Amino acid sequence: MTVPAPTTPTSRPEGDAPMAAANESAGLTAIIGAGRMGLGIAESFVIAGLDVVFAEVTPERAQGSPARLADRMRAHVDAGLVDGAAMARAAQVRAADDIADAVRDADLVIECVTEDIGVKEGVLRACDAAAGPRTILASNTSSLNITTLAGFVERPERFLGMHWFNPPEWTPGVEVVLGPHTDRANVDRVVELLRLIGKQPSVVAGGVGFIANRLQMAMFCEAARCVEEGLASPRDIDEVVRSCFGFRLPFFGPFQIADMAGLDVYEAVVEQHEQGLGERFRVPDSLRRLVREGRCGTAAGGGFYDYEPGAGDRLLVERDRLYASLSGLLERQPPPSFDGGEPRR
Repeated sequence: MTVPAPTTPTSRPEGDAPMAAANESAGLTAIIGAGRMGLGIAESFVIAGLDVVFAEVTPERAQGSPARLADRMRAHVDAGLVDGAAMARAAQVRAADDIADAVRDADLVIECVTEDIGVKEGVLRACDAAAGPRTILASNTSSLNITTLAGFVERPERFLGMHWFNPPEWTPGVEVVLGPHTDRANVDRVVELLRLIGKQPSVVAGGVGFIANRLQMAMFCEAARCVEEGLASPRDIDEVVRSCFGFRLPFFGPFQIADMAGLDVYEAVVEQHEQGLGERFRVPDSLRRLVREGRCGTAAGGGFYDYEPGAGDRLLVERDRLYASLSGLLERQPPPSFDGGEPRR
């Protein structure tokens, strides 16, 4: 991947901006399961002006879904997070009598029921039986095996995972998880739709934890071990994560940060961890290979990324500008404390 002269990473391409009004080509989205995640996902579509219908495992619970969505969105309007026009669009959301009614005319079905394989099987089979042939079926799962879930539908080419993050209406990223037989055309349709509503989709394979949870759980397990070993308190570890390496993450991912730091430096640091902490910190083969090839990051003109002449230096200047801007934001809006919710001053 060649990195050209940098632009501000936080600016979205024009096509990624949230829609101001309904787009007829986006069609109808059926949300099956109106719990915390289902409501937040529905709000993302409603804010973008798209049509949503709810279904639940029981008709009684489904009938209350639009009111719960309206309450959620009203709180966001009152807080100044959503414009008032969104409430009018929320009023158009309906509850279907059953799953078949919800998915019959839907272009996209997002299953958001509890992370129970048996419950998901029943819902996915019902969706598959009633949905039209071009309807895409997606499961919002954070941990279940995508291959197993794909086995619950007769046409697995139209099935994929769609891993949203809490709170889904505000978190930009969504993992689009490939099943073993997912048709690439359906992946492209979902990616286009997510971008249409202002999300930043990433297409990933269906390994354990996908990408986000695999990385997140690795960090959490190490953090818990640090507490258990008496190295620091949970509060202090949270502060280290938030204000040290986590400070960089709104703008750069781990490979970008490594390239800027120097891959030879990373190799040496990981070797120290391997010597002191064991096999779980074994130096990755890809890192050793790049260092042997002299591709040690931005200073060398290449690492995990390739850099046009001068791009590395310009990237570092842009990095510093972004970090300074973020520091100013944190001074104006410090993070909340965890003993009462008031910002730290």
